[in-house]
Amino acid sequence: MLLVPAIDLRAGRCVRLLQGSFSETTRYSADPVATAQGFEQSGARWIHVVDLDAAEGKGAENLRVIERIRGAVTCAVQAGGGVRTREQAARLIDLGIDRVVVGTTLIRSPALVAEWTAALGPRFAAGLDARDGRLRVAGWTEDADRTDTDVAAGLLSLGITWLIYTNISRDGTMAGPDSERTAAAARAAGLPTILSGGIGSEEHVDQVAERRDPLVVGVILGRALYESRIDLGRLCRRYPQGELSGWDSPAAT
Repeated sequence: MLLVPAIDLRAGRCVRLLQGSFSETTRYSADPVATAQGFEQSGARWIHVVDLDAAEGKGAENLRVIERIRGAVTCAVQAGGGVRTREQAARLIDLGIDRVVVGTTLIRSPALVAEWTAALGPRFAAGLDARDGRLRVAGWTEDADRTDTDVAAGLLSLGITWLIYTNISRDGTMAGPDSERTAAAARAAGLPTILSGGIGSEEHVDQVAERRDPLVVGVILGRALYESRIDLGRLCRRYPQGELSGWDSPAAT
């Protein structure tokens, strides 16, 4: 069971959104770099970083912060948010990011993303963000007019080798995970999948572990960490973060 703490960046600071709304933002005083170091010290093997400014179309203001995070930890880092061009993806890879998460461009221009994977290698995860099974794009502000399982079914053909599935209606609420819909997307994709959205307690993590489809290999942890509802170190001891071949190696998929 992979435990993936999240760092959402807005103007260089750690924040969390509520159900994907940029108007419902909670700011945290923690320095993103120190936060990443703390996550690693607690036992995290992967850290999930999202550039919310870029996702909202406000440029690449947080790239320097992402670079500092990458330089401050030895664990793996995946990053996404506003990756709209091959050049942006390559820039993240050049910074040492282990995996690039793509969403909007993947849904709108899948052939373009297939070109990226062919040129840059198996370094891409799909970030599918849905409300009631319908995908949202452009920082969750627009309806993509596609269903999650429909898009998930075509990911392998694009060279995508991992999936991160977010139920937007659960995101930031700490009201509990959507294991059922995540499993449906994972099965449609046939890819190792991380569940995101709704984790508010260690008991919620236990629920995912008990009910999860074999393809659902872990969870993203956000607001509950920042508000001390989850002790990451204790959780990592309960769920040792050994290698998960399906997540760590695309060749295993």
